[in-house]
Amino acid sequence: MSTAAVHPHLTVVPPVPTEPPAPLEGVVVEKSKAVEKAARPSRLGAAVNHATEHRLYLPTVGRGYRNLGRHWVDRYTDDFPHMIKAAGEALRAAPVEKKGGLKQLKKDLRAEYRQHRLAHLGLTGAWTLAGGTGLAVGAVTGGLWVDLAAALGVYLVGLRHGISDESAPQAIESGQTLETSASSPADAVRSEVRGEQDLITALVKAGIITEAQRAETRILGGIRPDGPGWAATIELPKGMKAVEATSKTGELASALRKKGLQLEFKPDTSEAGHEGMVRLWVADSPTPYAGPKVYSELINAPRWHFWRDGIPLGTDARQARQVLRLIWSSIMIGGLQDYGKSYLARIVAAAAALDPTVRIIVITGKKGPDWAPLKGIAHRYIAGSDPSTIREIFDLMTSTIEDMQERGTEIERLFEQEPHKVPEGKITPELAENGMGPVLLIVEELQELLDGAAVTKMAMPDDDSENPRLVSAKGPLVDIFARFNRLTRYVLGMGVYITQRPDAGSVPTELRDVCIKRASFRTKTRNSSEMVLGEEAVKAGASPHSLLESSKGIFVLDEGAEDGYRTLRGDVIDLPDFVKICERGRQLRIDAGKLTGDAAAREERAQRAEEARLLITGCLRVMAEGGRGAAQLDELAAAAAMEPGYLADELRAAGVVRPEKVEIDGKRVRGYDRACLEAALKAL
Repeated sequence: MSTAAVHPHLTVVPPVPTEPPAPLEGVVVEKSKAVEKAARPSRLGAAVNHATEHRLYLPTVGRGYRNLGRHWVDRYTDDFPHMIKAAGEALRAAPVEKKGGLKQLKKDLRAEYRQHRLAHLGLTGAWTLAGGTGLAVGAVTGGLWVDLAAALGVYLVGLRHGISDESAPQAIESGQTLETSASSPADAVRSEVRGEQDLITALVKAGIITEAQRAETRILGGIRPDGPGWAATIELPKGMKAVEATSKTGELASALRKKGLQLEFKPDTSEAGHEGMVRLWVADSPTPYAGPKVYSELINAPRWHFWRDGIPLGTDARQARQVLRLIWSSIMIGGLQDYGKSYLARIVAAAAALDPTVRIIVITGKKGPDWAPLKGIAHRYIAGSDPSTIREIFDLMTSTIEDMQERGTEIERLFEQEPHKVPEGKITPELAENGMGPVLLIVEELQELLDGAAVTKMAMPDDDSENPRLVSAKGPLVDIFARFNRLTRYVLGMGVYITQRPDAGSVPTELRDVCIKRASFRTKTRNSSEMVLGEEAVKAGASPHSLLESSKGIFVLDEGAEDGYRTLRGDVIDLPDFVKICERGRQLRIDAGKLTGDAAAREERAQRAEEARLLITGCLRVMAEGGRGAAQLDELAAAAAMEPGYLADELRAAGVVRPEKVEIDGKRVRGYDRACLEAALKAL
């Protein structure tokens, strides 16, 4: 009886054969490499087999020594060439008053770089001499084992640095992947770029280059981390201009599986660049401009220097602060409604308001509270777009241009008689402080003004006939704004033009072309973007039409400079804060004696009203103390220590209408009653 069921842990095996197996005919058994491998101990065999299959890691050792060489070069340069280059670029772009400090900074960096190189070379030489001497002595005196140990050491050093490179995140090689800093599922989307060839493939898919041009396209310096994103410098095939590539920013964003807001794709205008070289920067975050409101530093600034400090606008995608220099130029601001145009213009106006040397002129096509705080500062303030207002605007612009031309005549006289005051034939900051300050013309709701001018008939300025032919005022209005930009630029005339309908009717090219700087908020079409920024800027990659519906406060700024456009998120100044800024600006002008024009007249009226209010209140107090509802002129004059005739004139000027007779102690006499004084006080 079997015991298998009783002992389930036992296994029944077949019986052992009693005879040896028959020999295999025709088979010769030799000792092969496979047999040798099988005969080795398992751990040693696995190690030898692994090393043999990987060619003793020789490629890794070679990569390790390449990394050591790259590390030595990095330590040798220590970013000094980049810092010197950055200082040189800042020196070229800096205003005159800052060039001295930047030039010294560049000189100091070069001297420090020389010292650093000498120290690094000395240290390298010392280590090389010590190591080489040790190896030479060991090789001569130690025999074979010392030579083998030295060779093994050299091998292991290269292997160590080659292996560490495979996991190092510092350099982005062709086998690595660029990934976003995943803070959300949307942020965790993996980039399509795994190396240089993938980037070139994206250029092909975007239609920037063809497959046949792949070999001609180069990624200079590799793909490298750059702040909250990555960057690459691309040399295009021969014969292709950079602007031909940058005009396809949207297509490249699609090929990279990125949003258009994440890309900066511009011609390379650096000293090392040329017409066929572009710079690409891609943000890690799909929303690089997101975040809470950033309130402008102007809100708490007691005073601002418009010329020296510029206009603090906001931040770019790298979170770097950006400043606008408007001196010697004008700016056109356009885009769809409710995306932040007035906020951007308000920042410019706030910087001007806090500088008492700046004269402000405001022309707005519709009445409302947006620009009303400037009434206490503005040399002239005109609101509306009806025919009479349009004619008033023409008178204002004509007189302003004439005043600025007289300033030009004075500059010419100074250049001839006192050339040290105008060394370049232009107004200097010193002259600006002494009466020749900037003149800022703010034109809001340009489209409303042009619509109003279109239905306003007026004679041509050069038609002096008795019966001049009447024409639409739209063309002449555009001409006079453009003329202001052209003729007053060199005597510190600046224009800020804001329109919310970026089309040919509301953004005349004659006016846009004389605005050196242009800013566009979101638009719906490429054509609308070109109407505000110009065709060349859009070809170079500027694309406000790619901004999203949620892109409030984000705009594309083209300053006409070599470095092209910038996409920025503007700072914020809310209307209550703007009111406080304008109040400080008004007091600054009063203290400096620079309150002029409409603002000065407004201040004078306010002072007269306050004096009239005090006078009438005093007369009412006399009546109250006498317990009567009326008083004779002589009685009031005695209480006020004034001549009766003078008091009567002052009360009349204050708006008091003297009644025929008043009743005092039952008699009808000449005087003033409480009713007429209170009515005048209420009207003030």
